[in-house]
Amino acid sequence: MSAALPASLSSATHIVLIPSYNPGESVFATVASARAHWSPVWVVVDGSTDGTPARLQALARDDDGLRVILMPTNQGKGAAVLHGIELAAAEGYTHVLTMDSDGQHPADLIPDFMARSMAAPRAMVLGCPVFDASAPAIRVGGRKISNGLANVMSFWAGIGDSLYGFRVYPISQLANVMRGKRWMRRFDFDPEAVVRLCWRGVVPLNVPAPVRYLRADEGGVSHFNYLRDNILLTWMYSRLAIGALLRAPALLRRKLPSTEMRTPDKA
Repeated sequence: MSAALPASLSSATHIVLIPSYNPGESVFATVASARAHWSPVWVVVDGSTDGTPARLQALARDDDGLRVILMPTNQGKGAAVLHGIELAAAEGYTHVLTMDSDGQHPADLIPDFMARSMAAPRAMVLGCPVFDASAPAIRVGGRKISNGLANVMSFWAGIGDSLYGFRVYPISQLANVMRGKRWMRRFDFDPEAVVRLCWRGVVPLNVPAPVRYLRADEGGVSHFNYLRDNILLTWMYSRLAIGALLRAPALLRRKLPSTEMRTPDKA
């Protein structure tokens, strides 16, 4: 059993959720760091075949604040997140902080992001990456395009970054956006989720956060495929463009000054 965290770092409403697919050794440092800063932490193992599931389960047996959920086959990050938040909602949790399993995200900022979410529970708290010299130029440049498109599709709702997966979501809103749709299950999850939540009137709160790109010799693992995933993103923005056009009158009205309360549009 792990040492107890201060009450301020434990929650009955906010959980940390780590989707994990063949992350190698990096997942254990990620989980340990997340647990040092928050409870509970859930890991959704998305069909991993690298030997990490059994070792994660062994850690969870000795740690009341850690839960490991196994998915039988790899279904994608978005599918793993949806599976996790549906289980979390059934147990009464209302918000989820998602973070990657590969060590890129700053676990020490979990308490700050959770506090911001608790102060504004109807909002989503989005990490805005602060890059260091390890960031590949092609990835930095590519996300500028994605960020520009996300803001156009959301009618400039204020999305600081569309791809950075270190975020806090309201669970009910995210689940409602994802249910009944066959998309948002793989690399398209992060940008599509944030645009569709903006369509529903969920306000983004942008918070700077560092991001690390680990080399292979440092334990870095990437499952990004430039051809496959860029095709996926192109199709995603095509369908979002159609959705934005259909919602344009309502989204534009929302931006106009008004004292009337408006019901959030369906995403």
